[in-house]
Amino acid sequence: MSLLYGKDFRPPWPLRSGHIQTMLSSSGVRRLLLPRAAKTVLQGAEPVVVDGGGGVRLTGAYTAQKTLPQSRGLAVLFHGWEGSVDSTYVLQTGSRLLADGWDIFRLNFRDHGDSHGLNEALFHSCRLDEVVHALGDIARRYPARPMALAGFSLGGNFALRAAMQTSLLGIPLSYVLAVCPIIDPGAGLFALEESAPWFYQAYFMRKWRHSLLAKQRAFPEHQFFEMSELKQHLRGLTESLVLRHTDFKSLQQYLDGYSVAGDAMQAMQIPATILTSRDDPVIPVGSFEKLELPPNIELDIAEYGGHCGFIRDWDMTSFSDDYIAGRFNAVADAGTPAEGMAPAQASAPTAR
Repeated sequence: MSLLYGKDFRPPWPLRSGHIQTMLSSSGVRRLLLPRAAKTVLQGAEPVVVDGGGGVRLTGAYTAQKTLPQSRGLAVLFHGWEGSVDSTYVLQTGSRLLADGWDIFRLNFRDHGDSHGLNEALFHSCRLDEVVHALGDIARRYPARPMALAGFSLGGNFALRAAMQTSLLGIPLSYVLAVCPIIDPGAGLFALEESAPWFYQAYFMRKWRHSLLAKQRAFPEHQFFEMSELKQHLRGLTESLVLRHTDFKSLQQYLDGYSVAGDAMQAMQIPATILTSRDDPVIPVGSFEKLELPPNIELDIAEYGGHCGFIRDWDMTSFSDDYIAGRFNAVADAGTPAEGMAPAQASAPTAR
């Protein structure tokens, strides 16, 4: 099976609207209309608590494949900000890979899903060490190889940063794929404030406040924020988080702390793919076009897809599921990650 590229995604009108793609991507409508096959990863899934190092515990779910006599490998999936292991796009991708013979591990970041009571300190986007440590624990528990990682939005950002650490720490990650990852957090925050429609910021703020209140209920003896702070907009509440709950001295320093912009990904030692869309209203395409990437990273910018949408038709199935599966399967079938991704890199679309 030949690999898909962003140029191959040609949805019907009105799914050529980035806003419609984005709004449908995590909507209840999509979850309702999805075929049953998109949720098979839930069947037989085992809840797991993994070691994040230093006493940190993260939750996840493991599903063993039953399609092939031997597993193709272990696929690890990272959700986006305020998503979870049960987010629609995670279930869809996990179910697609499961059908192709991959064992699936879906990881919750700290304070996502129902994990607010596990660790006292709050989640923030620079808590990379615990995610990398968790990947090492997952690799030790589930030895199927190759091990491949896919992340969405903030999870894509975490996936790219984690992949740059795994080679240094001896974690056997073979390949990473990021869908609409945050590249330059400062530019993304500015875009949400200045150019994106108001309802995107309102959506994220509603979910974030709900999460922070769940954290407060889990640790009633600890006051994480004043109520007046919770009423702030995205920039104000993020700045309060930084100054109250991190060692960063300013909001900008914190945003720079998880940026992968410019030449930051020159340190990537394994094959990687970044898939995004030109009409993503949440993460500006300009951040991708300015990247200075090594030859082992494939950058693929589709014309359509919105933010983590890539919805093919009104059955709500996703182009990105087949896109991810094709590349994961190429890695598994080639036997070595470099050989597996060579075809993709040779004909990778250029965004420059």
